[in-house]
Amino acid sequence: QVQPVESGGGSVQAGGSLRLSCDASTYIYSWNCMGWFRQAPGKEREGVAAIYTRGSTTYYADSVKGRFTISRDNAKATVYLQMNSLKPEDTAMYYCAAAVTHYSDCNPEARFGAWGQGTQVTVSS
Repeated sequence: QVQPVESGGGSVQAGGSLRLSCDASTYIYSWNCMGWFRQAPGKEREGVAAIYTRGSTTYYADSVKGRFTISRDNAKATVYLQMNSLKPEDTAMYYCAAAVTHYSDCNPEARFGAWGQGTQVTVSS
């Protein structure tokens, strides 16, 4: 495997929940910062959340704080994004990505070098 693989996207009504998974395989050991990004049609890519895989440091965009939770299972080499209280504006393609950073720099500004193909999330009102 040469890139992360996302899964768990789908269609849900506003207020619902989805959990995205990112199969990171070796990345979770060789890369120490995993991030979730999203991009809606006609909009710029947005960094949603990030987690330092060798500690507990996390980052959340203001738009998702209190609703989304990023977590990791190193034994399974998997990173999750639990999304609750979904809103129509959360509709986007969601991507998982990997980087090497200092723990304090694990955020969307880090240099993410490996990207998945994305999984679509659609929230209807």
